[in-house]
Amino acid sequence: MYTVIGTVGSRTLRVLWMLEELGLDYEHVRAAPRSEDVVAFNPAGKVPVLVVDGTPITDSTAIITYLSDAHGRLTHKPGTLDRARQDSLTQFLLDEFDANLWTAARHSFILPEELRLSGIKNSLRWEFERSQHTLIHRMSEGDFVMGEELTVPDIILAHCLDWALMAKFPIVEHRLSEYHARMRARPAYKRAVAKRDG
Repeated sequence: MYTVIGTVGSRTLRVLWMLEELGLDYEHVRAAPRSEDVVAFNPAGKVPVLVVDGTPITDSTAIITYLSDAHGRLTHKPGTLDRARQDSLTQFLLDEFDANLWTAARHSFILPEELRLSGIKNSLRWEFERSQHTLIHRMSEGDFVMGEELTVPDIILAHCLDWALMAKFPIVEHRLSEYHARMRARPAYKRAVAKRDG
């Protein structure tokens, strides 16, 4: 049994979705960032946290990579060229999609008001659009980022596209809009998102 700590409206969704795709049992503790329930396992107060046999794992990418490796599904085998490509795409998404969206969020409502730079969002949107053009040339021709099987980068990309729409960062590539619709239609995704209202 796994325990997931964090609110669904955060990167915690990535972990819940991965667990649902894998069909694993877990407990979900709906705790906000920096709350006592979170700080008890992660002194930084960030979510998500996955607790495995009393040991906390932090960072959504580390968690979903651990889960896919531990259960031998939704990933390519470590040490293979496919895994190197998978890891490269994961890093690209974290650097070019997640980082821009997180910086925009910090300058919208996270940083103290006197430290926020509202004008920075224009350059972040520009970078986000440019990164979309690059990504579609790196994606496979299949339904998923790497081909015919959902893998770790799909969870990150679909979540970032959700986040982009909420942050009013346009999805300018039609292919990514179609991809996003397919990901959101997955039963496991719907089950994870439904926990927001649970």
